[in-house]
Amino acid sequence: MPLPPSFVSFPALRSRNFRLLWIGLLLSMIGSFMQNAALLWHVSLLVPPDKKGIALGMVGLVRVVPIVAFSLLSGVIADAWDRRRVMLVTQSFAALIAVMLAIVAFRGVEALWPIYLLAALGGCTAAFDLPARQALTPMLVPREHLPNAISLNTILFQIAAVGGPALGGILIGAAHVGWAYALNALSYLFVIAALLGIRGVETRARTSLGENERITLRFATEGLGFVFRSPLIRSTMLLDFFATFFSSATALLPIYAQDILHVGARGYGALYAAPAVGALLTSGVMVVLIERIVRRGPTLLWAVAAYGLATVVFGLSRSFWIAFLCLAFSGAADTVSMVIRNVVRQLETPNELRGRMSGVNMVFFMGGPQLGELEAGLVANWKGAPFSVVSGGIACLLVVAWIAAETPALRKYRTVVESPRPFAPVPQRR
Repeated sequence: MPLPPSFVSFPALRSRNFRLLWIGLLLSMIGSFMQNAALLWHVSLLVPPDKKGIALGMVGLVRVVPIVAFSLLSGVIADAWDRRRVMLVTQSFAALIAVMLAIVAFRGVEALWPIYLLAALGGCTAAFDLPARQALTPMLVPREHLPNAISLNTILFQIAAVGGPALGGILIGAAHVGWAYALNALSYLFVIAALLGIRGVETRARTSLGENERITLRFATEGLGFVFRSPLIRSTMLLDFFATFFSSATALLPIYAQDILHVGARGYGALYAAPAVGALLTSGVMVVLIERIVRRGPTLLWAVAAYGLATVVFGLSRSFWIAFLCLAFSGAADTVSMVIRNVVRQLETPNELRGRMSGVNMVFFMGGPQLGELEAGLVANWKGAPFSVVSGGIACLLVVAWIAAETPALRKYRTVVESPRPFAPVPQRR
């Protein structure tokens, strides 16, 4: 019997375990993005206008501190313990944090510290969840379907990034910010159910070391050393960090919606979702094209440059639709970059090191935008939101030029377009 068209286009979905996790994560991530948008809006309502920039920037700071603090340990745990069980614990804790945020919102607590504290606890949970999740994916699909699985995960991320903030904006405008937190708590049940349904695969990395021997400083620094000895992996992480550090405008969207574009809560939800609209459209194309892109290094560099340029134009805009289109274009460019970065890292990293590589990458991947929110808030408090956004976009362009000049291996990175044998290294020409 012929396979359904979706399975032909998305061969990773033939794997039952990956399909289950993909669906569960999709529903859960929609709730997570809804909560992220609600959190920024919630904070913006509790501070005077002249303090919004720094208050919103602090959200990024309290999230990133635990990520940096636990990055090495979380990567070690993802390689030492059962990755599925680690995710069951982290997803359960994340649901509990969402419930507590809902209680704070419905009770009308006006102090910021409970929100910051819960955001920090959410950062702790994410610090342990992300390495386990990224290291688990390659264990659920054959190696030849891994680029397709990564592209599908990007689609998942972008669908959630579109639907979550849009739903959050509707809930905030029509009901109460607490409902966004409450629905997010329920959404975690879907991914927990999917994790419990995984069968017939090994979800722990194979290594000759015993479990106690893996939870050591030497085991942790082995992953750190691997990352910084690989110019391709190192340069993609640096590019990711500095681009999102300088060009992260998410924290300032409440200011744009309320004080510059005057579009209210629903307009804010649309602006928050705009990058994901462009990203979602691009993700569908990347599923088909990723294995046909031969010049992956130069494509990555041009994509990040386009991201920075779109940020500059957004910062200068005073029209809702121009702002929306710029954000959508930035999301499209970021998706091309994200897919290529993830494919390079996963294919260039041995399975027994993927958790630790992901732990190190988490500092760059999540630390960049979170610290960028703080940087954007501080600059906005000093010179205004438009100056903060425009200067950040220009800095992103300068970073691309610097990394391109300093990393010939990335400029020259190519891939042979062919189907590699299962579990065989992907042929490379550098």
